Amino acid sequence: MNLLLGTRNAGKIRELRNLLSDLPGVSLLTVHDRPFAEVAETGTTFKENALLKARAICAETGLPVLAEDAGLEVIALTGAPGVYSARYSGEPVDYARNNALLLTNMAGVDDRRARFVDVAVLRFPDGREYIRTGVLTGKIATAPRGKNGFGYDPLFISDGYDKTLAEIGEDAKNQISHRAHAIAAIKEILTSLLTAGGSSEDQGATGAVPR
Repeated sequence: MNLLLGTRNAGKIRELRNLLSDLPGVSLLTVHDRPFAEVAETGTTFKENALLKARAICAETGLPVLAEDAGLEVIALTGAPGVYSARYSGEPVDYARNNALLLTNMAGVDDRRARFVDVAVLRFPDGREYIRTGVLTGKIATAPRGKNGFGYDPLFISDGYDKTLAEIGEDAKNQISHRAHAIAAIKEILTSLLTAGGSSEDQGATGAVPR
């Protein structure tokens, strides 16, 4: 099976390749292998944006697509930056500027609880859709720490850790991240479908949307 990763984000492509590398029978394609148009993320939720991307890219390319939308939700900021995580500080996307704005908005705030959310959508040309969600809870650090990862990784300390995601490294992050949880569930679906020879039936996977 050829599976197109529906993202242009180099960091996400790297993580998705890592997370899916042990999946037999699947050839991972990226925008460099099969170009596709950028999809406007006009949804108000991670799920809406993930569906928009998966459906548009699948329709354009005619390939099975794995798309996702993810972001950071901070309790004290009533869920912000949320779906606007990548462009929190405006265009063009600038991770360092986003982190600086988040720290400014969190100045003097004692409640630093936050969570990363990832909604992944596996979309097939015949209309089948499988939706899975991953969550990673933690807190916001008072200053950026670490050189690894991307986005808000230098500011996010996962529950049970005293280092940021940017400090623990990519391998450790891929064991616990919101993306890892969502993609692990998608892998189960892909394995089931491949074992069944690509049947159009749901194979009992909850969250599938038959068409």
